[in-house]
Amino acid sequence: MEFFKIKRDIPFMRHALIFNVISALTFVAAVFFLVTKGLHFSVEFTGGTVMELRYPHAADQEKIRRSLEKLGYEQPEVVPFGTAQDIMLRLPVRKDVAGSGTSATVFNALCAAESGSPKQVQQTTDKGESVTRTSCVNAAGAEVVSLQRVEFVGPQVGDELAQNGLNALIMVVIGVMVYLAVRFEWKFAVAAIVANLHDVVIILGFFAFFQWEFSLTVLAAVLAVLGYSVNESVVIFDRIRETFRKERKLSVTQVIDHAITSTISRTIITHGCTEMMVLSMLFFGGQTLHYFAVALTIGILFGIYSSVFVAAAIAMWLGVKREDLIKPVKPKDETDGAVV
Repeated sequence: MEFFKIKRDIPFMRHALIFNVISALTFVAAVFFLVTKGLHFSVEFTGGTVMELRYPHAADQEKIRRSLEKLGYEQPEVVPFGTAQDIMLRLPVRKDVAGSGTSATVFNALCAAESGSPKQVQQTTDKGESVTRTSCVNAAGAEVVSLQRVEFVGPQVGDELAQNGLNALIMVVIGVMVYLAVRFEWKFAVAAIVANLHDVVIILGFFAFFQWEFSLTVLAAVLAVLGYSVNESVVIFDRIRETFRKERKLSVTQVIDHAITSTISRTIITHGCTEMMVLSMLFFGGQTLHYFAVALTIGILFGIYSSVFVAAAIAMWLGVKREDLIKPVKPKDETDGAVV
């Protein structure tokens, strides 16, 4: 399917050097921010307490933040969870407060801010099970806030999650490189990996520069971008191989330009539809999906750029040629093995 067809090839490779210099500068800047500022890891990696609260009305997030700041939490994370009445708190580990006592201390402070007192309430679930839930009631006996869930992540668990995330990233990179080397040629594999790492580092650089929270959902977005970016590279590489087979008079540069130009319509359709879905998550998905959508948006945009100007250009500079992708046909022996 094509929205339009460009009759004349666009000379992308003519400007490859300029765009790769820009990419190199952007890459260096991203590495600089990662080294100097570092990532702002969420409690899944650093360890801490996650609490889910429910209010009978729209929660006053600023009031909750002020209460947490009085307890000594700097820049506490207070985000809506599903609805305006449901609030999620992410609190880092504090040396002066035991992990098991964090939730009780915080809930008591929030309860006092609502002029209420904590109370243990017995409830029956849909399955008929009796459970005890921590609630806060005012003088009239009305519930002003309730504790829905508490989860504590220890520092050791956070370190394990970080190590597992790094292992997943390494396994994806190795898998992509092996796949491309088998399907195409090692020069394409190297070019695609450089382009993919370029995308990943730039995403991390954005998160380091703006100090956005780096959570497990953002890590999932980074891994998704790796697969998404390599898919675009595979489409272009496959079209390069096809063009080498059909257009034997074209030079390597002309073949790459033709391959990229012929896939522009497909790129616009595919990435345009994907980006619309990602932007809907960004604007309407709430705080829970915000940074996940931000990482995907950055990754998709830079993935298109790197597949065209980084991966294809590096493959060209590595000396890819027709013989690398198309095996020469051996001439048939007319004697059919007979000896004269």
